[in-house]
Amino acid sequence: MQSVEMLGVCILFLFLSLITISSTLDTKNPTQHIIRDGKNGNGTLVSRQGTFEAGFFTPQSSNKRYLGIWYKIISPRTVVWVANKETALEDHSGVLELDGDEGILSIKDGKGAKVWSTNASLAQPKKPVVVQLLESGNLVVKDGLNNLVWQSFDYPGDTLLPGMKIGRDLKTGQNRALRSSISLTDPTPGKFSLGVDTRGLAQLVIRNEDSKNIVYRPGSWNGLSIVGIPEEITDQFTKSLFVMNEQEVFYEIQLLNSSTLLRSRLLPEGYQVRLIWSDKNKNWEMEKPGSFDFCETYALCGANSICNVNGTTEHYCECLREFKANSVNSGCARTSPLSCIKGDTFQKYEGMKLPDTSSSWYDETISLQVCEKLCLRNCSCAAYAQMNISGKGSGCLHWFFDIVDMRKLSKGGQDFYLRMATFTPSELQDHSFDRKKLKGLVVGCTIFIIAITVLGLLFCFWRKKIKQSVISCVVESNSWRNNSNKDGIDLPIFDFISISNATNHFSDSNKLGQGGFGPVYKGIFPDGQEIAVKRLSKTSGQGLDEFKTEVSLIAKLQHRNLVKLLGCCIREDEKLLIYEFMPNRSLDYFIFAPTRCTLLRWSKRFEIIKGIARGLLYLHQDSRLKIIHRDLKTSNILLDSNMNPKISDFGMARTFGLDQDEANTNRVMGTYGYMPPEYAVHGSFSVKSDVFSFGVIVLEIISGRKNRGFCDPCHHLNLLGHAWTLWIEKRPMKLVDESVDDQVEPSEILRYIHIGLICVQQKPEDRPNMSSVALMLNGEKLLPEPSQPGFYTGKDNSTTRYSSRNCEEYSLNEMSNSLDVR
Repeated sequence: MQSVEMLGVCILFLFLSLITISSTLDTKNPTQHIIRDGKNGNGTLVSRQGTFEAGFFTPQSSNKRYLGIWYKIISPRTVVWVANKETALEDHSGVLELDGDEGILSIKDGKGAKVWSTNASLAQPKKPVVVQLLESGNLVVKDGLNNLVWQSFDYPGDTLLPGMKIGRDLKTGQNRALRSSISLTDPTPGKFSLGVDTRGLAQLVIRNEDSKNIVYRPGSWNGLSIVGIPEEITDQFTKSLFVMNEQEVFYEIQLLNSSTLLRSRLLPEGYQVRLIWSDKNKNWEMEKPGSFDFCETYALCGANSICNVNGTTEHYCECLREFKANSVNSGCARTSPLSCIKGDTFQKYEGMKLPDTSSSWYDETISLQVCEKLCLRNCSCAAYAQMNISGKGSGCLHWFFDIVDMRKLSKGGQDFYLRMATFTPSELQDHSFDRKKLKGLVVGCTIFIIAITVLGLLFCFWRKKIKQSVISCVVESNSWRNNSNKDGIDLPIFDFISISNATNHFSDSNKLGQGGFGPVYKGIFPDGQEIAVKRLSKTSGQGLDEFKTEVSLIAKLQHRNLVKLLGCCIREDEKLLIYEFMPNRSLDYFIFAPTRCTLLRWSKRFEIIKGIARGLLYLHQDSRLKIIHRDLKTSNILLDSNMNPKISDFGMARTFGLDQDEANTNRVMGTYGYMPPEYAVHGSFSVKSDVFSFGVIVLEIISGRKNRGFCDPCHHLNLLGHAWTLWIEKRPMKLVDESVDDQVEPSEILRYIHIGLICVQQKPEDRPNMSSVALMLNGEKLLPEPSQPGFYTGKDNSTTRYSSRNCEEYSLNEMSNSLDVR
C-alpha cells in the first residue's frame, strides 16, 4: 500500500514538472535536446511575450538549414541572427543540444557530428543551467545563480538590435562587430564589418575584411550622436549610447518605446541601414535615411582635403586652406610651412564631419580655449576641435600631421580648427611691410583685374553675338573658361571653335548616336580629355527653355548614377552641351542587340537596375531639388567604363516644391513606351511617372525586349501586357532573356519581375516611391501583389511580320516626341 502511494506521488510530481516545462516557452531546462529539427522535432524556442522565435530554418532560394532567431510576429520571416553561418546543415536532422555541466550549446547533424558550438564564460556554472530567449532577441545561457554563461548578443551577425553592443571589452579583449552576409538570402559571412576602432579617439568604422582597410567611417561620438550620423540627434524612436571607460568601449542604440520594432542591418554592399516596422503598411521602412553619397567613401579626396557634395569644384574635393593638390600622390600638401615658435593661427571650418581620429589625442576634461593653447605649443599639432558638443561643450581633440577623411555635412556637423602659418607683428616689421604700400598694392591689383575683365568682355562680344538672355559671356578659347552666374548657373562655358575641333567638325565618324533633340558626338580635347557633345537640332523640340532647364538642373546635381555635365556652349542658333564621355554608350546599345546583350550577365543587370534606382531616389528625395525626369528610358541610361549606369538627358525634367506631389501640362513630351497612362492621356505627372518608366526599364532589362514595338504573337500584347499575362498564368520565368546563360537563382529574377510589375501599375497611387523600390531591390521590404499594368490592352498588329523574339527588328527610331493635347 505504501509503495502504491509512493508511486502516485512520483507520478504527480512528474506531471507537475511537465506542466511547468511546457508552459515556459522562452526557457528550456538543461535537457540534452533543446531544439530538434524535422517532423518529429520539438519545435522552436519563443520569447516570453512572443516577439522572437529561435529554431531551424531554410533561407529563400536555398536548401540548407540554419539555426537562427527571427521575429515571430512578422511575415515573411525576418532573421536577425544565425548561429551556424559558415557550417550549414544539409537536411532536417539538426539538433541544438545543451551540455548542462559545461553550459555549452552545440548544433549536431543527423550523424552526431558537431557543426557549431559556444564557449562558456564561467569555468564551473552553477546548476541547473537553462537556455532562454529574451524579448530583446538575445539567446542566453544562465546558471542556477542567474549568472550569464553565454549570450548571442556577444556574437552579432549582420543585424544590430536595440540593446546589443558593438565594441570592445578591454578586459577580455573580446571584439563585438557586425559582419555582413554574402547576400540578403545567404547568411554566409560577407566581406564587410562594422565595429569600433579604439585607436586614438574611438570611432565607428566599416572595414573590408579581405584587405582590413576602412571603406566607410561613420565617425566618433560627439556627445549627441555619431558625428557622421547627425540624424540620431532628432530620432524620435531611439537614443544612441557610446560608452568609453577602463572596462569597455561600445556603441548601442536604445528604444524610447519598447513596442517599437527596429533593427539596423549591415548590407552586403557594405553600408548600413536602419529599419523600423510599420504596423500600418505591414513592411519594414527606412527610418530617416541619411544621404549615402560618394563622400562617404573613406579618404576619397586624399589627405588634407574636404569632400563636399554641394561644392563647386570638379570632383567635389577641395584642399584645405594653405594647401594645394599634391602632384606626387592623391591629397593636398601645405604651401607654407608652419612657423610654430613664431606663432600660428587657426582657420575655422563649420558643419564638418570630423576627420579620422585613429591617430588623434584627446582629453575629456579641458576647455576649448585650453585646447587651442595646447595645440599651439605642440609643433606637430595640425588641428583641434571640441570633443563633446552637448550642453556648453567640453573636451579636446588634437590631430597631428595629415588630416584624413573630412567632409562637409548638409546638416549638423561640428566646428573644426585648422592650424595655419601667419606673420607675427615683429616679422612684419623685419620685412618692412608698410600698411600704405600694402593698401596701394591691393588697390592696384583690383584695378588691374577689373581692366582685364572688361577687356575680356569686350573681346567676347566682338567675336560672338550671343543672346544676353541666356549667358552673359563666352570664353574665347578652350583654355579660357569662365562661369556664368545668371539663372544660378555656375558652369564652365566653352567656345564653339574648340568644340568643333574636338569633334572633328562634327563629323559622322565621331557621331555616337541620334536622339530626339539632336545628335551626340564624341570629342577629344588637345590634352587628351574625352567628351560627349550633345548638339541640339535647330528643328528639335528642345528650345531655349529646355536648354536652360537642362543646364541649370544638371549643373546642380551630383550623384554617381547621374551623368556629369562639364559645360555648355552657345553661338547664335547653336546650343551645345558637353558631358563626361561614357565609353560604353547607352543601355539600349547592349540589351536590345542580339550579340552584345550576352555581355550583360545577370549580376551586372541587377547592378544596373539598382544603380538607376539610386539615381532616381536622389532626384526625387535626396537632392536639394525634388526633380521629375519625365523622359527616363534605356537610351538615356549611359554606361561608364565599369558598366555603371548614369541617368542622362534632363531637357524635360521639372522641379517640384517640397510639399508638391503632382503637376499638369498641356504639352505632353516624352517617349512612347515609357510614358505612364496619366501623363500620356491627361498630362499629369509626378514622381510616380518616373517610377512607371523605371518599371518598364526593369522589365526590358530582364526580358531583353523593348516595350515599344514588342508584340506577343499569341495575344498581340505589348511587353507590359505580356509580362502581366505570364504573371497571372504563373509562368513569369518565360519572360526571361534566354541569351543570358550564366547561373542565377530563379527567385532573384522573379523578384525583379515582381518589382517591375509593381512599378508599372495602372494607377499612380498603387505604385511605390523610389525609397520603397530601393528597399524592395535589397530584399528589405515585402512585395505586394501587383495589379493590372498601364496600357495592358495592347494593339492588334497581326498583319505585321514579327520575329519570334520580338515584334520589331530594332529599326524604330527611339526619339522623344511631343503631343499637343490641349
